[in-house]
Amino acid sequence: MTDPTLARDIDAICRLSGEFTLRSGQVSSEYFDKYLFEAQPELLARVAEQMVARVPEGTELLGGLELGGIPIATMLSARTGLPALFVRKKAKEYGTCKLAEGPDVSGRRVTLVEDVITTGGAVRDATRALRERGATVEVVICAIDRSPEGENPLADVGLEVRPVLTKSELDAVRG
Repeated sequence: MTDPTLARDIDAICRLSGEFTLRSGQVSSEYFDKYLFEAQPELLARVAEQMVARVPEGTELLGGLELGGIPIATMLSARTGLPALFVRKKAKEYGTCKLAEGPDVSGRRVTLVEDVITTGGAVRDATRALRERGATVEVVICAIDRSPEGENPLADVGLEVRPVLTKSELDAVRG
């Protein structure tokens, strides 16, 4: 990790204790409220800077997942010059009825951008939907990977996960 204080700073701001139900339905005694770092321009910029080197060669679009992946994808887009794409949880039912706002994805290589991955449910859904629309999706970059160490929760859809921070790295700074 290029920024050795990033894990400490994010952990200090984002780790909450209590009882929380995650998107997956799992109950956790802690929660990483990623919006607390995404709302801080300096921290968001540091996360995006760490993501730059994780963007695979040949990426044509950065697909930020609604809602937490969108500010990160926007910041990463500004840093890399790659166009951003804003991926909804489900297609709009009015107007253009788009799933992804921004450039057309058909025939394009899309790298997904997410805030926190635990089981990968939202990323899995977005990957399938984008592939159905003709996109090539092979990599997701995330700020925090909460999945068990050494496991890829998105292997079933052939997606490589490239995290900035892992749960074990965040746990290590708690000392």
